[in-house]
Amino acid sequence: MLTLPPFSFPYSARFPALVFSALTYLTIICCNLMVVVTIAVNHNLHKPMYLLLINLPICDMIGASAFFPQLMSSILYHTRVIPYWGCVLQTLFAHLYGGGSLLILTAMALDRYLAICMPLSYNTIMSNSNLVKIISTVWLFDIAVILVVIGLLLRLTICRSHVGDMYCTNPAVMKLACGSTHVNNLYGLFTLVFFQGVSLSVVVFTYLQILITCVFKKQSDARSKAIQTCGAHLVVFLFLECNAFFTLIAHRFENAPIFLRRALGVSVMIFPPLLNPLIYSFNTKDIRRHILIFLRRKTFPS
Repeated sequence: MLTLPPFSFPYSARFPALVFSALTYLTIICCNLMVVVTIAVNHNLHKPMYLLLINLPICDMIGASAFFPQLMSSILYHTRVIPYWGCVLQTLFAHLYGGGSLLILTAMALDRYLAICMPLSYNTIMSNSNLVKIISTVWLFDIAVILVVIGLLLRLTICRSHVGDMYCTNPAVMKLACGSTHVNNLYGLFTLVFFQGVSLSVVVFTYLQILITCVFKKQSDARSKAIQTCGAHLVVFLFLECNAFFTLIAHRFENAPIFLRRALGVSVMIFPPLLNPLIYSFNTKDIRRHILIFLRRKTFPS
C-alpha cells in the first residue's frame, strides 16, 4: 500500500470537497460525451477534422477517469492510501491521456495545414483509408510507448511508500525505487523529448505555413477559414503543451517547489478535460450549431 500527500483542507470540508469533485468529474464526462455523440451521430460532421477531433474528448475522459475516482474515494474515506497496482493503473491511464492528447493535436495541426495550404490535394491525402491509418497509428504508438514505460516501472523494486505527487505518475513512482532507475530516466527523457519536441515542431511549422498562406498571399477566404478552425486548436494545444511541459520538467529539478509541481500536475488533469469541449463547442461553428439543435430538441420536443 502506498500513501499520497494529505489534503490541505480540514475534515469538516470533506463533504463540500466531495460534491465539488463529483460535479467537476460529471461535467467533464457529460461535456466530452456531448462532443463525441454530436460528431458521431451527425453525418455532416464526418469530415477528417472532426473525426480527428472526436479522439480528443476520448483522451480527456481517460485522463479525468484516471484522476477523479481515486480523488473522490480519498475524500470519501478520508484516507490517502492506494494499492500499488492501483497506482500503476493510474500511472498508465494518466500517461496515455497526456501522450495521446499531444499526438492527436499534432495530427489535427497537420490536417489544418493540408486543408488551408494544400486544398487541391486535401481530399486525396486525407481520404477515409488514410484517416483510419492516422488515427490507428496515433493510438497504437501512444499505447506502445506508454506500455514500455509501465514495463520498465514494474521491474523496479519498490522500497518506499510515500508518493510525492497528488496522484501516481511514472516520475513519482520511480522515486520510490531503491535500485538503479538509469534506464527508466533515459527512456522517460526520450518520451518527453519526443512527445513535446515533435508536437511543438509540427505545430510551429504548420502554423507558420498557415500564416504565410493567409497573410502574405492575402487569401481572405483562407484567412477566415483559419481563424474559424485553427483558433480553438491553437488555444487547446498551447495550454496542454505548456502545462504538461512544466509539470514534467519540475520532476527533473529537485529544487523545484513541491507545491508548484503538485499544482501543475493536478491542473493538467482537470483544466484541459474541462475546458477543451467548451472551447471547441463555442469556437467551432458546426459543432456549436449541432449541439444547440440537439439541446433544443431535448428542451422543446415536437
